Amino acid sequence: MARLDFGLPFITLLILGAGLFTLNSAAPSDEFMRQVAFLGAAAVAIAALVWAGKVRLLRLTPYVYGASLVLLVLTYFMGTEVNGAKSWLYLGPLPGFQPSELAKLALILVLAQALNERPLKRIVDYLRVAALALPPIGLVLIEPDLGSALVLVAITAGIVLVRGVPWRHLVVIVGLVGIAVPTVLLPNLKPHQLERLVSFVDPYRDPQGTGYQVIQSTIAVGSGGLLGKGYKAGTQSQLGFIPFRHTDFIFPVLAEEGGFVASVALLLLYGLLFWRMLAMAAECAFERDQLLITGIVVLIGFQVLVNIGVTLGVAPVTGITLPLVSYGGTSLVSTLTALTFAWVVYRDRFVNW
Repeated sequence: MARLDFGLPFITLLILGAGLFTLNSAAPSDEFMRQVAFLGAAAVAIAALVWAGKVRLLRLTPYVYGASLVLLVLTYFMGTEVNGAKSWLYLGPLPGFQPSELAKLALILVLAQALNERPLKRIVDYLRVAALALPPIGLVLIEPDLGSALVLVAITAGIVLVRGVPWRHLVVIVGLVGIAVPTVLLPNLKPHQLERLVSFVDPYRDPQGTGYQVIQSTIAVGSGGLLGKGYKAGTQSQLGFIPFRHTDFIFPVLAEEGGFVASVALLLLYGLLFWRMLAMAAECAFERDQLLITGIVVLIGFQVLVNIGVTLGVAPVTGITLPLVSYGGTSLVSTLTALTFAWVVYRDRFVNW
């Protein structure tokens, strides 16, 4: 039996602690307590995953993938619209959740199984990947939730690249993507999504409208200085200049109140998290386990990169939360579930499935 590794849980707890500390400053008290309650629900899920073990969990892959597609279809017909996207599903007395979060983990599981020891050499190999990835991506896009769709695309691309793609195929794929973006993606974007792209290029074109969030965010980040203005003392955040300051734009709150030092500390913790998971993947005996863990690295890393990029004005606003830091029960539970999955896979890395 492999020895237990507590590096990943320890780093996760540090990021989670920083997130709750920042959220207590950024969010209303009732939403902070709700986040704590969701943390309790996540603890139950973590305990169940640790008890079940890798083999039992991975046998559920086709069922998890199928359930995610069913929930996405239900969201299309029965979902509740929030911030312009019908991405939330309410089933009876249960709290609302986003099925797209389950779809992210399900896609990692099913792609790792489909690409295990199968080199990408023929067209049919890429068609297999497309057949698995396009249904959840398409269902999320029509909500429309561009941020979650981009995460699913990043997961697919990351796992495919880790599995290995001949350079000739890579050139063709990049060319096809370059053609599809202006001919397929851009013409089908919603008006508010196009406005976000325009405001990304020039936020001061509409400083009181589409550019407002990014302008106020960059002001907050810059005004934090080296050590920040102090806990709960940020003028931009506490006076309400930053919209969605407890969800998508929580990083400027930390940067304004904790300054450059706190911002770099959080980024270093994320860096340690990714380094530890990549080291874990390298130590796994089976390729499927390696693909699973690296898929989870892509899942969390892409969200961190885009979220912080948006708040700094170097990426278009996409509505992607900061993992383990932003408010959001579904995001918190799904992120901790994914990290626990990586830990369980590593713990049982010598067990074949």
